[in-house]
Amino acid sequence: MKPKPSRRAGSAPTISDVARRAGVSPMTVSRVINGESNVRPATRETVNAAISALNYAPNPAARSLAGAGQTRIGLLYSNPSAGFLSEFLLGSLDQASRNDVQIIVEKCELGEHELEVTRHLIDSGIDGVVLPPPLCEADAVLELLAAANIPTVTVATGRVPDDLLAIRIDDREAALTMMRHIMALGHSRIGFITGNPNLSASARRLEGYSAALEEAGIAIDDALIAHGLYTYRSGLDAAEQLLELDDPPSAIFASNDDMAAATVAVAHRRGLDVPSDLTVCGFDDTTLSTAIWPELTTIHQPIADMSRAAVELLVSTIRRQKPNDAAEKHRMLDFTLIRRQSDAAPRKRPRSR
Repeated sequence: MKPKPSRRAGSAPTISDVARRAGVSPMTVSRVINGESNVRPATRETVNAAISALNYAPNPAARSLAGAGQTRIGLLYSNPSAGFLSEFLLGSLDQASRNDVQIIVEKCELGEHELEVTRHLIDSGIDGVVLPPPLCEADAVLELLAAANIPTVTVATGRVPDDLLAIRIDDREAALTMMRHIMALGHSRIGFITGNPNLSASARRLEGYSAALEEAGIAIDDALIAHGLYTYRSGLDAAEQLLELDDPPSAIFASNDDMAAATVAVAHRRGLDVPSDLTVCGFDDTTLSTAIWPELTTIHQPIADMSRAAVELLVSTIRRQKPNDAAEKHRMLDFTLIRRQSDAAPRKRPRSR
């Protein structure tokens, strides 16, 4: 006999569904949604994770009856990295509850669907929108929101439009920092896996890679640059390309952790030890970076903090109409190089292939 489902197929998730998944009472879920302070941080995180997993959006009418604020923020996502997206959603939901606003999370694939979803949000009376990559640079979406005069925050973009709010890190400097670290270990033949070519952050990271080589007096070898799309699959293909070279790199720096993890998998499949035979480094510091062996040396991009800052900036803009100055409109957060077990000095003896 099949167990009775917790809710009807196709029906919208309820606060009870969230409570059941999180293992707490509906009252606790309500407290988290309304940003009340009498909730333990661990419980708040568990509830926000359940909200994210179920794609739950509080009913506006119910919130009105409870006296909650009416600010409604849309978050459009289309990201190939589950680790990046998970951290981004958790940070956004957490800050939304602290600011006592409703956040509407919508999947938005690039193409015709992006305009359909964006128009739906605008027609629903949304007050503002948060756009993580790659939608942060989707011109059609940005133009539609601008025409509707909807405040918008772009996150993790490599370009800084004057007329938009933006939260980001210095991708060029972060990549430069990682490259300096790898070269300090003794590597000079370093492969690089780029990110999505349609995103400016990818170009900025490639600039950092190139600048580091130039700084060290090492000529750029185009054969050592493989193109990826921020997906695990593209990382597999790029790593195979680099390790098939007659003179393969002794280190590979991938533009995100998904592609770095794929590189580790390819190395293992080829009988190479990481890091003794091959140093592998990533970018983002998502949960994947510590879920594989060896754990990845990577650039910590504060994804959850960036999404929190985006919601906070958007809410303050909506409530007072506009930020006070340019510095507030464009916030740059700090990155950190996190060293783990996937890097080492290059072998002194020839490697078997």
